[in-house]
Amino acid sequence: MYFIVVKFKTKPEYTEQFMDLVGPFTQSTRQEPGNLWFEWSRSVEDPSEFVLVEAFADDDAAGAHVNSDHFAAGMESMRPALLATPKIVSRKVEGDSWGEMGELQIDEPPLT
Repeated sequence: MYFIVVKFKTKPEYTEQFMDLVGPFTQSTRQEPGNLWFEWSRSVEDPSEFVLVEAFADDDAAGAHVNSDHFAAGMESMRPALLATPKIVSRKVEGDSWGEMGELQIDEPPLT
């Protein structure tokens, strides 16, 4: 799968409305065949920084995403809201889902 993390730094006047701004792009991407997840978070240290964690099943799904009309529209809708070029880590990794953390296991309580 392709695993991607992107950090977006927003201009102060756009910070509070940023999630509304990216809403249509988010919804369209989540409906793409081969999209495994597309999840936004906000930094607890810097409220003007938003982090996108996304994954696509394979090369075809990742390629279709970046070549879609909604991707181009999403990039343009974000452009005026951003203070700087987003920072990205994009890697092809084994697997197709989240796995459990080996270093911290939690025993689940029995069902009653």
